[in-house]
Amino acid sequence: MAVHIAGRRAGRVATAVATAALIGMAASACGPDGGDDGKSDGESSSAAPKGPAASKGPGEPGKTRDPAAGAPEAKAPPAGSERLAETPASVKGGVITVGDPKAGHTVKVYEDARCPFCGKFEEGGAQALVGPVAEGKVKVEYTIASFLDKNLGGSGSVNAANALRAAVEAGEFPQFHAAVFANQPAEESEDAFTPAFLLKIADKVDGLRGDAFDKAVTNGTYEKWVGQAMASFSDDGISGTPTVLVDGKKVEDGAVYDKAAFAKKLKAAGIS
Repeated sequence: MAVHIAGRRAGRVATAVATAALIGMAASACGPDGGDDGKSDGESSSAAPKGPAASKGPGEPGKTRDPAAGAPEAKAPPAGSERLAETPASVKGGVITVGDPKAGHTVKVYEDARCPFCGKFEEGGAQALVGPVAEGKVKVEYTIASFLDKNLGGSGSVNAANALRAAVEAGEFPQFHAAVFANQPAEESEDAFTPAFLLKIADKVDGLRGDAFDKAVTNGTYEKWVGQAMASFSDDGISGTPTVLVDGKKVEDGAVYDKAAFAKKLKAAGIS
């Protein structure tokens, strides 16, 4: 009897701990004003800095130095992201849409590449979207913000947003997007997303690297679009990242950080 009672108590404690963790995450987010749940100040991020073009490698006459040279090695995108390899991505204004444009359901996602809570969403709840998106049941509209550069210094958010936009043109946005978040630095304050490191991440996505993509990443080709995306974020009145809406209804609790919990939210909206 004592064993059974102890077991039930342990189960209740485990449930309470898990619930508290979800509640804690639900109350946490990256905010444009530098706080955990700040209000948007309506200011767009600074433009992406111009990066150096590919240069000639010393001692290699006639050869072009890889602009990713010297950057740390990157992790591959999470298992399962290859299911989205053939999924279309398109751009309208400051929004990138992934999935069948005629899909009956829409999930809107607001993210900043440097935001660790966005990373938790991508490794958690977002994994429940892979199947429905690949099957054409739902489309995902991404608004990629870049306010954390202003909050923390550096240009990693802007660099990442520029590279993500370039990945749309290269036809490899879904997998590259997954790979970017899989390669977030351990510390939010670390300005890790340099053009060179973003190209190392791109090496993990088959068919992404090429002259056009590399130049867009190193030269900040889509800097104007990065500002447009930040303006879309502010215009929508979003107060922090990640913010996720399923068919127009904001997911208010920590379900976005857990695959099973978010799958229930999707099922409740008729997405499974």
